[in-house]
This record gives sequence, structure tokens and C-alpha cells, in this order.
Amino acid sequence: MTLSPSDTTETTTFESILFRAAPETGVYEQLSAPEFFIDLNLDQIVAAITAGKEEYNLKPFFYLPLHDLDAIMFRHEVMQDTEDDGVFDSITRFARSMHAMREHLAMADKLRYELQKQRWFLDAVDQYCDAVTQLTDNLSAAHLTSRGLRMFREYINQYAASERFRALCAETKRLKNEIAAVHYTITINGDTVQARHYGAEPDYSVEVDATFAKFKQGDVKKHAFDFINMPDMNHIEEEILALVSRLYPDLFSAVKYFYAANKDFQDSTTVRFDREIQFYIAFLEHVARLKKAGLTFCYPRVVQDCKEIYSYQSFDMALAGKLIAQHTAIVCNDFCLKGRERILVVSGPNQGGKTTFSRTFGQLHYLASLGCQVTGTEAQLFLFDELLTHFERGENFKDLRGKLQDDLIRIHRILERATPNSVVIMNEIFTSTTLNDAVVLSKKIADRLMELDLLCVWVTFVDELASLSEKTVSMTSTVVPDNPALRTFKVVRRSADGLAYAMAIAEKHRLTYDMIKERIGS
Repeated sequence: MTLSPSDTTETTTFESILFRAAPETGVYEQLSAPEFFIDLNLDQIVAAITAGKEEYNLKPFFYLPLHDLDAIMFRHEVMQDTEDDGVFDSITRFARSMHAMREHLAMADKLRYELQKQRWFLDAVDQYCDAVTQLTDNLSAAHLTSRGLRMFREYINQYAASERFRALCAETKRLKNEIAAVHYTITINGDTVQARHYGAEPDYSVEVDATFAKFKQGDVKKHAFDFINMPDMNHIEEEILALVSRLYPDLFSAVKYFYAANKDFQDSTTVRFDREIQFYIAFLEHVARLKKAGLTFCYPRVVQDCKEIYSYQSFDMALAGKLIAQHTAIVCNDFCLKGRERILVVSGPNQGGKTTFSRTFGQLHYLASLGCQVTGTEAQLFLFDELLTHFERGENFKDLRGKLQDDLIRIHRILERATPNSVVIMNEIFTSTTLNDAVVLSKKIADRLMELDLLCVWVTFVDELASLSEKTVSMTSTVVPDNPALRTFKVVRRSADGLAYAMAIAEKHRLTYDMIKERIGS
């Protein structure tokens, strides 16, 4: 913004409720979703969070992970304050008022008659003044602990007390009161219309009703009707208003001057707050819907100086939304890496929850990097420099590459970009080659990942990877003990059973128990 030096002797430094030091205007506006969004179903999560809030264009905020622990803590503090019912209600009321103000401004732009445009503009300014004043009062009464909201409260208090804002509010109220006091009469004689000052003429409708009351017999047809209340004026209304404006030239001149002089009435910092705070509001509203289904969320401890991570009772947020709609139970999972452990090697039968587990791992780390809550009861997660994924894709005939070649090229790109501070998630690679080749290639890649000492989840049918070194941890998807055909969708920490590749081959050739039983039955 915003305030001129004459408005206040010392203005609180506040730029953004999302960033301690706000990026240059427009930096994040041009951002697009990161490459891994589709692999991890983060595109679905962000779409669900931002649904219904398109006017704020929130998606770019979800495309910009943070790389500083204090910046993440800054957001945790604001989100925790915003969870308070009083603070949440105050902000949502402010947002509704600002939305109504924008609608009035949009209508003012659409209207073709100048006097009407000016009145709609005046109402918009009045809504803005009331919104800022009410938010200031509400935040002053709130118990805030976050740096972000406390700094904004100081800022909005100073802005609301500034000479410029107080003068704007006073002039707006004065003009509205004077307009409300305007009374006039209209005389219609044939095609001639005259407007005059109201002279306290009596209401003759009462006398007419009394005169004809004695002729009333039973129920009679009512001839009263409602005027159509449309924003735009017709040509007759425009002419009448023009006549009235000539009766009150000083008032209408003052409104015209107000319209011309206050086109930039909105404080840019307050407007920015109105948009950015919706990042927290939208996320909390979405989380509340999932919590109603009995799911839990927590504020993760985010670390940079160690790679011991864990999460308890976590789940795939995108899948959870779909399962809740279908009234289906959601399976939660745990994981942890301790000491020198770095790679979770996930094996087991297909359709057993392995891919969902790997997506959950990625979602947790990405949402943590945004300063958001994550799924589960407790979590400690690593602040990565890059999140890199490799999920199975169908062959692309346009690039003239086979699936194995495509896998190798994509993995090579990942290894070129990866650093010791990266998080890598790989899901079902080398399924198009022989077991021996898959083992050889996978071990070479694993050696490089371990050399980098990065964190990784690797879903694979190559069970040998699970016991390569002290850096690898075996996790397997489980089945119902009495009926191996039924999946539990639980992924647990235990040794691989050596059947992953056999199950993959059986699935490929339609020779699983369920498939054979289906063919026999048909």
C-alpha cells in the first residue's frame, strides 16, 4: 500500500499473511502445478480445497513449497490462530463483506447510467468501510498468538485510525444519509412528468380506501402489484432521476466528485490479506469435512538437520474424499525411518494399497512444506529441496520409445536432479522386463540413492531391494490370513515374503486365484 506518510507517524511493517517477506507481486501468479502433482493426486487435493473459492485464485499458493523452517512455523501459528471459532468467524464475515463489495463494484462497472454507477460505487465503499471497521474491532478483542495475525492486527488498527480512512468513512456515511433524506413528488400529466420537492402532501390513498370501503362486498380482486427490482434502470427511471438531480444539485455534485476522487479507495495490503487468508480458511474448511468422518490431522514437526521421520495413522487425502462419499472405511498406515534408514521398500500383492501408501508419503511431505496440517495423529517430516516421482505410465507412441527405455530415461533425469536433501518416490518400475534384468537395474539405482543418502519410498516386486543394506527397510501390503485373496490395505514393516514378483507375473497373465475362479465360474 498504502498509507501515506501524513496518515500515521509510524506504520507497522506488514506485507503478507502467507510469507514473512512477500515475494514480488505476480511471482507466484504464473506458477503451474509441479510435475509430481498428478502422480501424488495432489491436483485432486488442491482442487477439492479450493472448490468454491475461484475468485481468490488460491491454486498458485499451493504450487510454491517453502524451504525455511521458520517460514513453515509462521504458517502453523497463523493456522492455529485461525482455527479459533471467534477468529474464524471474524475473518469469514470480513470475506463475505469484501465479496459483496466486489459485486457492487462489478455492477457499477456494468451499469450505463452515470448517476446509478455513482450510487452503486458509494454503496461499495460503505461496505468496505464497515468490513474494515468490524474486522478491526473483532481482531482487537481476539486472543492472537501468531506473529502473522498480531502484525496484521497492528497494521489494520493503524490503517483504520488513519486520517485517510476515517475521512473516507465519514464522507461515505454523510453522503448516504443525505441521499436517504431526499424526498420528492412526481406529477404525471399525460406524457409530461414533473419532479418537485416534497411539500408534506397528504397520502390520498388512505382517503380513497375509506371512500370506497362501503362498496366492498366480500373478497375482491386485488390490483396491487410489486415493482420489478432490477439493478439496471429503464429510460423512464433515468429521466426521473435526472429531474431529481436538478432539484438537489449540490448533493449530486458531491456524489459525482466522490466517485471520481476515490477510485483507489481500497488499501492494497488489506486486499492482499483478504485473498491470502483464504489459503488457511479453505484448507481448514476442507479438513473439517474429513474430520467429521472420524479422520485425524496434526501439525507435523518439520526437520532439516536429521532424517529420522515418522507418521502415525496417516492416509491419502484424495482417496479419503472419494471413500467418504461412498461411505467406505478409510485405512490408515504408519511408517518410520530411524538411524541410518533411508529407503522404504514396499512390496506385496497388487491392489493391496502399496501405491496409495507411496502417494500418502509424498502428500505428507509436500503439505508439510506448505506449512499445512497433515493427515495422522503425529508426524515428523523432512523439509526437502526437491520432491521427485516416478510412477508407471503407458507407452507414448509419439516419442517412439519402449517402456523400459522410457523408465530408464525418466529415472536418469531423477538421479541427475536429486541431492541428499531430496525425497524420491518410485512406483512399480521395470515391470516390462525380466526379473533378472529388473534386479540388476534396480540394484544400480538403489546404490546411487543410498550414495546420495536421500529419503525414498520404492514400490517394487524386486524383493531383494528390501535387504540390500542398513539403509533399506522392508514394508509389505497385507492380506487377510484366512483368505489371501482379500486385501487389508494395511502396509506394515516386515520382511518381504518373496512372492511379489510371482504375483506380478500371475496378474499379468491372468492366473491369480480370483481370475482363475472367475473364468471357471463363467
